[in-house]
Amino acid sequence: MDLREFIRTATPLRALGVVVSQDGHEIARHTWEGACRRNIYSATKSFTSAAVGVAVREGLLSLDEKLTDAFAEDLPETVSDNLSKAVVRDLLTMCLGQEKGFLMGEDRPYYADPDWVRFALAQPFVYQPGTHFVYNNSGPYLAGILVQRRAGCDLVHYLMPRMFKPMGIQLPTWETDPMGSNFGAGGLFLTLDELHKFGLLYLQNGNWNGRQLVPAEWVSASTTKQVENDRDSYGYGYLFWGGDKGSFRADGKYGQFTILMRDKNAVVTITAESRQTDQLLQAVFDCIYPQL
Repeated sequence: MDLREFIRTATPLRALGVVVSQDGHEIARHTWEGACRRNIYSATKSFTSAAVGVAVREGLLSLDEKLTDAFAEDLPETVSDNLSKAVVRDLLTMCLGQEKGFLMGEDRPYYADPDWVRFALAQPFVYQPGTHFVYNNSGPYLAGILVQRRAGCDLVHYLMPRMFKPMGIQLPTWETDPMGSNFGAGGLFLTLDELHKFGLLYLQNGNWNGRQLVPAEWVSASTTKQVENDRDSYGYGYLFWGGDKGSFRADGKYGQFTILMRDKNAVVTITAESRQTDQLLQAVFDCIYPQL
């Protein structure tokens, strides 16, 4: 694969690295800097999705479980009708029912209340859950908290024996909330190659070297359009974005992508410090996709 056109386009967009694999083999790579673990921002959400899928397989939780049951000790004094209707599935689709995003990156350092679970559940549920897509960190955060509570350990240690270690990923850093729980909506630090492994895992339907790390049916559901989103026509799965050419991706701020292109049996992974991420993503489909 000839990456020269992509490199010309991506360099001013502040890409840091790109890896392309097809049919199980790496076919292209270019890095602008040496390997180091970087914050993958909201691409973290897709790892939380994987943790939920494994927890469902282990019988720790159900997507149809009501939040009023799952978080019975954390509810506001008055539970609205919409909150009473919300289920675990709504945490994964950005259709929780709140009218704006909470626990966002620019806000988290300034919250006076250290109990983010109670804080998130106390925010108004303006819409009926499942009806309005609103990008929001509350949902994936609460999903991650539920896994941690049911498993009796934090997310990173839950995933270590189940996913990270079998894939050859040593214990990563993961942001925590003020109470010490991993923040399921962001703050996981991985290298370009570690993020790429996650994309390959999902392209392989959750199987890694013959071991089913994430249930295949969960991988399929997560990377299938579950709801419409408010940005484009491609839809949103379970903490994965739909994209051009039937692709689905884990997507983090400043251009952290691992993109599944099932029609080409390929994965493209990028790390970046970009403020023009739409252009960077488009460059993948303009310069790389046609060569697959």
